[in-house]
Amino acid sequence: MDSLLPVALVIGLASWRHCLGMCGGIIGALSMGLASEVRARRAALVTYVIAYNSGRIASYSVIGALAGAAGSGVAGLLAPVEGPILLRVMVTGLVIAVGLYLAGWFPSLAVVERLGQPLWQRLEPLGRSLFPVRSPRRALAFGAVWGWLPCGMVYSALLLAVGTGGPAKGAAFMALFGLGTLPAVAGARAFAGLTIRLGRIPTSTNGSGVL
Repeated sequence: MDSLLPVALVIGLASWRHCLGMCGGIIGALSMGLASEVRARRAALVTYVIAYNSGRIASYSVIGALAGAAGSGVAGLLAPVEGPILLRVMVTGLVIAVGLYLAGWFPSLAVVERLGQPLWQRLEPLGRSLFPVRSPRRALAFGAVWGWLPCGMVYSALLLAVGTGGPAKGAAFMALFGLGTLPAVAGARAFAGLTIRLGRIPTSTNGSGVL
């Protein structure tokens, strides 16, 4: 479903508050954990931030490919006429659910985070083994592990990737979602003050969900 791809970018952008709250602290800690000479040079710091996020988005793409392949396989088992219709109904319902979740009207959707806990318990030690991060290559590797961190928004997007129709489209969907989250995650420290001010506006969260 090519029409879903723009939805991925919108969901990523609309997740700004969730991303700042969950990943802002992570990217801040990662930045502060770098060597002082790296933090003193803006170009070097930006290189590490790009590496972290490139690894994160790459993992999203891998998960999206798996989800798209699974969805395509299930659709193939369904009746040729009713199958695509059921898939579209499911995806439409999930888009609405994600919007409600972003708006704060459907917090129960966060329960999907539990799905990834067993896998994360195995991957988390691998992430720790990459510390201290002393090269962009290690930053890229850590970002790839970070991409598997259980997150309600990531998993909500992943459920939508199931309905994209195949692994390539699933990977593209999650890559676009990841790009949508990039401004909030990469600029977490710079946007911290703005986030606090926007957080005091009750309609800011509702507006993201409606969008």
